[in-house]
Formats: sequence, C-alpha cells, structure tokens
Amino acid sequence: MRIWHQSFTVLDDVPHYRDALHRHLNAAARPGTTVELHGMAEGTYPGSYPGVHIGHLYLTNLHREQFVRAALRAEAEGYDAFFIATIPDTGFEEIRSLVDIPVVAFGNASVAFAATLGSRVGIVNFIAELEPQLRRNMDAYGLGSIVGPIVQVEAGFTDVMAAYADPGPLLAAFERAARRAIAEGANVIVPGEGPLNVFLAGQGVSRVDDVPVIDSLGTGLALAETRALLYRRTGLRPPRTGLYFSKPDPRMLAAARAFYYGSAG
Repeated sequence: MRIWHQSFTVLDDVPHYRDALHRHLNAAARPGTTVELHGMAEGTYPGSYPGVHIGHLYLTNLHREQFVRAALRAEAEGYDAFFIATIPDTGFEEIRSLVDIPVVAFGNASVAFAATLGSRVGIVNFIAELEPQLRRNMDAYGLGSIVGPIVQVEAGFTDVMAAYADPGPLLAAFERAARRAIAEGANVIVPGEGPLNVFLAGQGVSRVDDVPVIDSLGTGLALAETRALLYRRTGLRPPRTGLYFSKPDPRMLAAARAFYYGSAG
C-alpha cells in the first residue's frame, strides 16, 4: 500500500522536521505500507514561513491548488490514499469531490478520533491565526460542538524547530498550554501543527496529567490505511450528491483547469 503524504511545508527547508516526520510515519505505518512524503514546491514561501501565509485567507486558498494538483497526480499514479497532513485540512472538501481514492485530513481525522476518547477536545497549537479556520472547519464537519478550548503554546516556529535539538523548553511550554486547556474543560488533547505533533510523539508524550494526547499524524495515517483497505475491498467512498461531494465530469474539470492553469493544471 502506498500513501501520499502532503505537507503545507517546503520539507527540504526544514530537514530536522522532515527527517523526524519520516521516522515517525515509518514507525507508525502497518507492515506493507509505504508513506511517501511530499512538501510544497520550492520557493512557495519567499521570505517567510508557512505560518505567515496561513493567517491570510487568500494566500491559504491560493496554496490549496498545490494540494489539488498533488491529489490528482496521486490517483493517476496509483496511490492507495491521499493524506492531507496539515491541521487546517487544506483543500480537503474540494479534493474528496475530485478523486475516488480515500482522502484523509489531519484535523478532521484527529478530532473525530479524539471524540472516541473524550467528550471535549482541546487543541494545542502554536499558530494563533489558525483558530477561526479550525472552528469553521469543525462546524462544517459536524464536530464543532465537541471542540472546546484552542490554546497556543508559548513558542514560535523557530522554537519548535530548535526543540528537536533541545526538547526541554518546548516540552514545558506544551504542558503549560495543555493544562490551560484542561482547566477550561478539555479531557482529550489534539496537538496542532505537524512539527509540534512529530516533536511530541518523538518525546513519547501521550498524556498530560491524566488526559490523553492524540498522535494526530499517526491517527491520520491509520485512518488512511483503513480507508484504503475498505476502498479496495468494498469500493467505499464518499457520496456523490450535492455541492460538496458531487464529482464533476472529467472533461469539464480538465477544460476548466487548462483555462486557469494551462498545461500545469
């Protein structure tokens, strides 16, 4: 089984994270599963890092096209599932209406799984600007009522990257943020962005006090594997009715993409 992993990050720009991600997903994968890492194209974020772009609706939507293009390619190349490995679930609703292979998204999968363990999900992340998008997504998925506090770790992107060499400060900052979420009623914690999730998993963090901490990326991968098996066995896929799920005619899709993107579409 081959899973296409798609990051919102230019992975070669952050080799410590890329390598830790590779180790983590390979360890989490079932025997016979290959997870192939894909990042954004080189030069996607000139002079800044992805978190800056995530805070602006137009830029977020503009970058969504790379995810769509990747998913179409993944299906054409015979991948068994497509994993959107970023908590804002970039392009999730659009992509699952375009391809038949299973599409699994980080935020959707981790919060839905967390709901099997607790009754109020706390999200702990480091990009404050994500909160409106996360809440809007969860409402769209029917999960809004179970998501409680969204709390920021007192750390930035560079601090998270530095923590791969010096884990102590970020571990302490995460525990403080998780305890704030717990004090506000959370009884299960979903770590936010991929770099934070991979760091915590690498440190063996699975609980804070007596509250579980989800491995969001590991959970998403497990769901992608299960969905791929079910698709192969029974043809299970989303509905094909209504605006959010209907699949356009391939010729119409190709013509529209050629108009906007030319041969690159």
